[in-house]
Amino acid sequence: MLAALLARLPEQDVEGHLLLDEGEHVIDLVRKHPVVYLRPAAEAVGAVLLWVLAVVGPIQVGWLFILLGVGVLLHAGYLVLQEHRDVFVITNMRVFRASGVFSVRIATMPITRILDITVEKPFVGRVLGYGHFVFESAAQAQGLRDIRYIGDPDARDLTIQRVVQRSGLRGPRTAFERQAQDGR
Repeated sequence: MLAALLARLPEQDVEGHLLLDEGEHVIDLVRKHPVVYLRPAAEAVGAVLLWVLAVVGPIQVGWLFILLGVGVLLHAGYLVLQEHRDVFVITNMRVFRASGVFSVRIATMPITRILDITVEKPFVGRVLGYGHFVFESAAQAQGLRDIRYIGDPDARDLTIQRVVQRSGLRGPRTAFERQAQDGR
């Protein structure tokens, strides 16, 4: 049911940010792990509890509990939109992150600038299947450093490594590397 509701939410315009005339195409579009929706769900439950309190509590302040419940529910809806519209995109030329509900922020890092990727998997993340990326680049201050709550982070890391390898930035693979990868 949650997936059906999320499918109706407005999407980020990822295609509009691609350099199509340069041959850029999306390799992987990564949404956040469903664990990010726990806080908005807890707020929605809190809103329902406030409405119940408005009905069974003192009638003189029932209106206050109703208004508080509406406010909490609106905030939960905003959090759902915020998490749903925060996407991480891996293309054949770069990685970028598009986020924002009312205004959009795009943070981009060319594949050529990625020096190191750290994959952090906390214990709960290992159990539930999410992790965090930390990108290191040649730039001092960068707009794309921490990407949190990525589902299946190991597969996403391998995808980025493949893109970097295919771009020729790490040099050609030697026969020894091919044998090691093939398990010979």
